Amino acid sequence: MKISATIITFNEEKNIERCLNSLKPVADEIIVVDSFSNDQTKELSLKHGVIFTENKFAGHIQQKNYAMSLASNDYILSLDADEALSEELQQSILKLKETEQLEMAYSLNRLTSYCGQWIKHCGWYPDTKIRLWNKTKGKWGGENPHDKVMMEEGSRGHLKGDLLHYSFESIESHVKTANSFSTIAAKEAFNKGKKANLLIHVILNPMYTFVNKYFFHLGFLDGFYGFVICYLSAVSNFLKYTKIRQLHKNGQ
Repeated sequence: MKISATIITFNEEKNIERCLNSLKPVADEIIVVDSFSNDQTKELSLKHGVIFTENKFAGHIQQKNYAMSLASNDYILSLDADEALSEELQQSILKLKETEQLEMAYSLNRLTSYCGQWIKHCGWYPDTKIRLWNKTKGKWGGENPHDKVMMEEGSRGHLKGDLLHYSFESIESHVKTANSFSTIAAKEAFNKGKKANLLIHVILNPMYTFVNKYFFHLGFLDGFYGFVICYLSAVSNFLKYTKIRQLHKNGQ
């Protein structure tokens, strides 16, 4: 098994080296596709000997599929710049590379750090995702900004170890991302003709989101930050659906 690791970046100087260092033990090549960063992302990436290219950002799905198209190997290991392989996950991948009979795709668990605290509930863990797969059998799909790997029918495996996600350093950054991502999601939904019902989507959906994450997904066990995450998840849904309604009202 030969692995091409792919990362898309924009102003990731705080994260990129941690991500690259975690990939070096397992990847046969590392490809970084950057959206014309204006910080030190390019210089730091090139220092690690990666294949670095710049491409105009047209969406998370489009950019990740473009990065995949540059890979010289069939198996793709895709990470975001704020993610890193745990040592256990590295060992799982190294062991896999010695296996002759390979699955079409492999899922793994993602563990998120929020304001310096690892979140074990709120619906954020295990957050199982396909991140290692044969590019001839699957590609990125879903809806921006919530992309996911879409695979053909076939055999799949699961790797031990966590993908470490260093997400928000502050509540403020979470609020900014919720606002930004809800705008992207609303535009995607609007372009597909989706509408938002005032009662169901704007009023009831955020309420359900909070109750589901905080109580049924045990968000309260994550303490103060668990409450913040569940509340802002509800706010994010509220923003998405109100923005969809606004887009339809304005005919944009």
